[in-house]
Amino acid sequence: MEFPRKTHWTKDIRPELDGKEVVLAGWVWDVRDLGNIKFILLRDREGIVQLTVKRGSVTDNVWSVVSTLNREDAVVVRGVVKASRIAKAGVEVFPSEVYVVARSKPLPIDIWGSVATDLDTRLRFRPVDLKRPINLLIFRVESEVARVIRETLYSHGFIEVFTPKIIVTSTEGGAELFAVQYFERVAYLAQSPQLYKEELTASLERVFEIAPAYRAEKHNTNYHLNEFISVDIEEAFANYMDVMNVLEDVIVNVYRRVSDVFKDELNKYGIEVTVPKKPFRKITYDDALGILEKRGLRMNWGEDIPKRGLEILSEEFGEPFFIIHFPTDIRAFYTKPLESDPRISESFDLVIDGLEIASGSSRIHIKEQLVEALKRRGLNPENFESHLMVYDYGMPPHAGWGMGLYRLMMVLLRRTNIREVVLYPRDRFRLEP
Repeated sequence: MEFPRKTHWTKDIRPELDGKEVVLAGWVWDVRDLGNIKFILLRDREGIVQLTVKRGSVTDNVWSVVSTLNREDAVVVRGVVKASRIAKAGVEVFPSEVYVVARSKPLPIDIWGSVATDLDTRLRFRPVDLKRPINLLIFRVESEVARVIRETLYSHGFIEVFTPKIIVTSTEGGAELFAVQYFERVAYLAQSPQLYKEELTASLERVFEIAPAYRAEKHNTNYHLNEFISVDIEEAFANYMDVMNVLEDVIVNVYRRVSDVFKDELNKYGIEVTVPKKPFRKITYDDALGILEKRGLRMNWGEDIPKRGLEILSEEFGEPFFIIHFPTDIRAFYTKPLESDPRISESFDLVIDGLEIASGSSRIHIKEQLVEALKRRGLNPENFESHLMVYDYGMPPHAGWGMGLYRLMMVLLRRTNIREVVLYPRDRFRLEP
């Protein structure tokens, strides 16, 4: 079928275009039939616009086509924009040509908000569920967030890199790996780009990557996934305080851009984005345990802080904050201990609304110290030979962090389940669609 090509998004149709011919393409959101006049709401990725079709003002063919339209039919429309005092958006389009390029059957789930549908059912029909306007907004925001992250990191002198996702051994020293058959040998899906990005500081100095990561952990929570998008940076000639400053800039810039660009649309769904102020509060691990004990949650020194503990701390501070100086033994082997007290590490977590969003540290850059750290954790340095090699050739002091993009989106848009901000979630029980 031949049809004209789209010239405008629905969001572009404003009263200032009064009298201009446009071509729109999208899906029929709703049809109101008043006899000799039909109102069609046309939806595309950017919004909804009203089409007004009056019998006698259009050709018989256009009237005939419009009379057959059903919800979610895909259409292309050529028409003239008219400013209107009656139309809800202050503007409408009067079609002169209407092309139905694909018909829709009745949908298996409600996307109009008339009938509540549980999340599991929505995810089973995810390609249809993604038509919901709130989902269109979520993933437009997510795209903009990725853009802001990149812009911020480029402004700090970082360059984007792309590291392998099929690897020979664990990057974190843990066992939560997905094995894959790699020709005649077994390989694994990467948990993170950790070792590669550290190695790259010896050449490219400041690097970042936004890419999938995989964890074979048997979680079943609202904030864990087995495939997720990790935002990772690593910076040469820097320590944990330096990269915390970079992370603050990333978070503030993301919140500011989303507020500036999407404020009105988000407000329709009761989502308010408050831009945090720098510098973020920093509390030590020891201080955190003290606060939690006063609030009735007692922990032994050396335990990781549970989700409930992070929620209590967020209630205490009411804004994004860093927890710093975790016990060395509960951090990854490459984490640098404090010189003044090796039991404690130059490490941090960023917590927003009771959720750990990012984690980072200064890294060990002296080969002998790194080998000892591997041995202390029961890891065989021989399994890390290709990584340890770079430490013989001028490995600089370096630091970095990893951030979960979906967790950031979850707290930014105040979603209660991380699956809501993932196009096609992969968790312990979900491998399709």
